[in-house]
Amino acid sequence: MESDTEMEEYYERELTETLKSWIERKEVIAIKGPRQSGKTTLLRILMNWLKEKRGVDEDHIIFKTMEDPDFREQFVKKPRDTVESYLADGEKHYFFLDEFHYLTDGGEKLKLMYDTTENVKFIITGSSSLELTGSTSKHLVGRMFSTELYPFSFWEFLNVREKRLARIYTKKNGRVMDFIRQGTELDVEEDPFVSDFQNVLQEYLLYGSYPEVIKAESAEMKKTVLKNLFDTYITRDIVALLRIQESSEMRRLVRILSSQLGGIINYSELSDSGDMYYKKIKEFLSILEETYVIDLIKPYHKNLRTELRKNPKVYFVDPGLRNHALKNFVPVENRGDRGEMVENFVLSQLRCHGAEEVNYWRTRGQAEVDFVYRHGTEIIPIEVKYKSFNSPKISRGYHSYISTYGPKRAVVATKDFWGEDVIRDTEVKFIPVCYF
Repeated sequence: MESDTEMEEYYERELTETLKSWIERKEVIAIKGPRQSGKTTLLRILMNWLKEKRGVDEDHIIFKTMEDPDFREQFVKKPRDTVESYLADGEKHYFFLDEFHYLTDGGEKLKLMYDTTENVKFIITGSSSLELTGSTSKHLVGRMFSTELYPFSFWEFLNVREKRLARIYTKKNGRVMDFIRQGTELDVEEDPFVSDFQNVLQEYLLYGSYPEVIKAESAEMKKTVLKNLFDTYITRDIVALLRIQESSEMRRLVRILSSQLGGIINYSELSDSGDMYYKKIKEFLSILEETYVIDLIKPYHKNLRTELRKNPKVYFVDPGLRNHALKNFVPVENRGDRGEMVENFVLSQLRCHGAEEVNYWRTRGQAEVDFVYRHGTEIIPIEVKYKSFNSPKISRGYHSYISTYGPKRAVVATKDFWGEDVIRDTEVKFIPVCYF
């Protein structure tokens, strides 16, 4: 079970309010996300809120983990009898079922409970998107609200480290995301706060944002926590959950991928470097993506004759886990891969803000844009340039994309520069990366 120490319960998660708004609806709530990202703690917070703020009787709140073999066996054999054995009366009961992915045929059994029991709300968690969006969700179509809990977003991280910066970030990020999504006016002005974000951003990029890492007080402690996370998550949890025999091959592949951050996957090179067959590489990549270790983004294309359209680019869900796999905790400013690290940060923040459709763009002539973010019917190209600017400057590849597709707006993520430009009819904003 994930850690749920008293200290961690005070860490505010943005997802909490969304879950509260769904708690009285009939649908099953499914919370997916990496192991040790704080899902169990979030369940505890919801349970305490029900009891202390909503006045729900403690006997009406049931917490069980499917890692408990005795309870799991009972639920598998007699799901309805097991649930009904906890129902104290006819009042509404709340079942919190942690680590639901360990349950065989969980979706089918939960559908039975959903359809045949009254006044029972189920909230489940799982560390494998394969299970909760696959075998579980197919039985719960129209009966399940699914959401994801990642390691801490930058706002959540700031809210722990420095609440003053969290307040500044909330204001600035809101304006940035409104511009990206709706084209709302975004003023470019002198900003005295950007430099204040540098140290916390460096820590976030270097060690990541798993709760236990954030709690660790020293750099050495953070490294130790990341090592334990890597060993248990990659070696034990994923291998055991999906019954993989080749744990050493999985670890080797993760380490190879960590050295190719932001790169386009070359299956032949991976096969040679990892000494694995092509089919095994594809299988392992899918597993690593579905268990929230890596994030693969596909190419964006409209012109199939000129644009590469096959292989994805690879990023990591948590930068700390990637840096441990790479065995590199050199300060960000002294690293040759700092640009890719910041790209990874921008993608992870877009995910935290709910972005599902994010691609990259590259032509056969090597013109490239880091991210193409789709919001509704609009596309917004985002280029990451982690350096200081004296004036707005657009790369040739970025200019090519804008000229070809004519988006209404575009964004360049910079180290510390605010600026603006217009290319044809496209409004381009230069925005410090700390506000993504």
